[in-house]
Amino acid sequence: MLKRTISVLLCIILVLSLCSCGSADIKSELDLNAEVKDATDITAQVNSAVYSMLDFSDTSEYENATKGLIEAPDSLEIVREDGRVVWSQDAYSFIDDYEKAPSTANPSLWENTKNNHAYGLFKVVDSIYQVRGYDLTNLTVVEGDTGYIVFDPVMSVECAQASLELIYKNLGEKPIKAIIISHSHVDHFGGIKGVMSEEERADSSLKIAEQISSGKIPIIVPDAFEEHAVSENLYAGVAMRRRANYQYGTFLKEGVNGTLAMGIGMAQSAGLSSYISPTYEIKTNETLTIDGVELEFQLTPGTEAPSEMNTWVANYNALWLAENCTGTLHNLYTLRGAQVRDGEVWAKYITEAITKYGDKVEVVFQSHNWPHWGNDNIAEYLTNTAAVYKYINDQTLAYVNKGYTSDEIAHMIELPEKLNKVWYTRQYYGTVAHNAKAVYQKYMGFYDANPVNLNKLPVSESAKKWVEYLGDTDEVLRKAKEDFEKGEYQWVAEITNVLVFADPENEVARLLCADALEQLGYQSESGTWRNVYLSAALELRLGNQAEHSKDAVASGDSQRSISASSMLQYIAILLNRENLEGENFKVNITVTDTKEKFALNITDGVMLIYDDTVFDDADVSVKCPKLVLAGISSKNKEAVKENAVIEGDETKFDLILDNMDSFDTSTDVYFNIIEP
Repeated sequence: MLKRTISVLLCIILVLSLCSCGSADIKSELDLNAEVKDATDITAQVNSAVYSMLDFSDTSEYENATKGLIEAPDSLEIVREDGRVVWSQDAYSFIDDYEKAPSTANPSLWENTKNNHAYGLFKVVDSIYQVRGYDLTNLTVVEGDTGYIVFDPVMSVECAQASLELIYKNLGEKPIKAIIISHSHVDHFGGIKGVMSEEERADSSLKIAEQISSGKIPIIVPDAFEEHAVSENLYAGVAMRRRANYQYGTFLKEGVNGTLAMGIGMAQSAGLSSYISPTYEIKTNETLTIDGVELEFQLTPGTEAPSEMNTWVANYNALWLAENCTGTLHNLYTLRGAQVRDGEVWAKYITEAITKYGDKVEVVFQSHNWPHWGNDNIAEYLTNTAAVYKYINDQTLAYVNKGYTSDEIAHMIELPEKLNKVWYTRQYYGTVAHNAKAVYQKYMGFYDANPVNLNKLPVSESAKKWVEYLGDTDEVLRKAKEDFEKGEYQWVAEITNVLVFADPENEVARLLCADALEQLGYQSESGTWRNVYLSAALELRLGNQAEHSKDAVASGDSQRSISASSMLQYIAILLNRENLEGENFKVNITVTDTKEKFALNITDGVMLIYDDTVFDDADVSVKCPKLVLAGISSKNKEAVKENAVIEGDETKFDLILDNMDSFDTSTDVYFNIIEP
């Protein structure tokens, strides 16, 4: 027994010694530090080669981005009363100091950044105008007989207000006659209270014709908009918010060594995000006339968003493409986390638009980036965009049926040469590689059919075994540094990150991993890939930066619009199932203001939800307004009890109220990403 104990202790000591952080000597030997680095010669060469790969003499996208400018202020920085910078184009003024891209930036991404740095009020065609570069999203207005129809009132209230002021200054102040919201992502509706108030909202109980003529403002959205707008980021919202730190680079500084544009705009604004419930949902393709403007809506569900629509503005032969065409390759899977999108469906709705409007369209404009003019150019623009999504979908499935795995396909798939060189389908936001993985995930799931990967060890456990097998970690670091000098940055990042997960205190591994990721960021054409690489490098050098992120400020408006069913599902996710293991009871919920009824069966801590029914043998019954359900999820037990009528065994209901802690919505958002 003693021998066995000694053997175990020796093994532990061995593993601990192998996991020990690199010594000061190895750190000095490898010349590593926590400073931001410039591009290596190899990265500079990789980026320089882009100039011979693409036609930089073709400036058509820049010409589109700057065409029709009416006014642009010399300086643009939107600041709240408390001094918080909500939005800044001034932060990107460094762009004007360079004739060509610096070596720390992919020249193609640099071109996109220059295009997105063109901001101000632009004329699309007579009576259609856009404020671009005042937020991640454009604010678009169509002039009617007496007022403006607003499309997509951007992400932040402050940015929407500044955009509207610029419109009023140059085009005259007129009433808002309607608001059209193209789809269910917050950067397209969060600024709505910057252009209207709750009191100006039309009565949703009226028919749409009556809303339009009422003198109030109808808010027109695609079918199922509110369901997705308020719930898409609810169930996994904490994790999505943290991952968005990386995707949007919310704690990076703007600059040649920092964040640039990301294909659909410069960045997310950091102002107040608001919400007003829509008054009318487009259920089927239909036509409305608002203030003399004929609008034909084309529903495109399951493309860039679960709920989305294009709009044909018949008066001007103009097609609003929402976010289905954006002047860049978009995401079939977004890095912050979301449900996978369908490339085949996406292409289908673009071709449907070609069929419906292709012979008469004279301009297409959208919620991000700039318009495209001319029927022939537009036909090519729509066709090429559809072809890219269809190619990624179909080619991935062809490789799947040959037995290739997700990782293999991501490194194999390339667009056809012609499509690959089109500026408006370049990989500034989405990439061919991770979109191909999205297609694989949609059809095949996570499992690559190799049983070794069916139940892999957790990363930290696997990393410790790697370190044990590798032996002398200093020697591993020396080899990794040699590979770094050869430009093998992906491999260096992979092997050093193994060391970090085995021992997050290994400073040398952290610094070398950061240096490798930094070079990958500098080489990336995708702005989001650049952001995630550079964010990881920053956190390896300085530690978790989540608390320093420049996130938008939630107003709480959307919480009031969450359906009772969605809120109960969120409560089920929040419920601490481990604490309630062995507990079995039933709860009836009656939502007094919406007249809905739900039966909850808690069985060994699992909450099963039954809609439109109640149990005859419930242990406890609760009657309350819908907002009280939000109080349950926010752990406001006192407020819940004050505003609910509880009958039966109240201790059973207390078990729910006291166990809303399977995760902490305020602190778990700071979880680590690049380390354990």
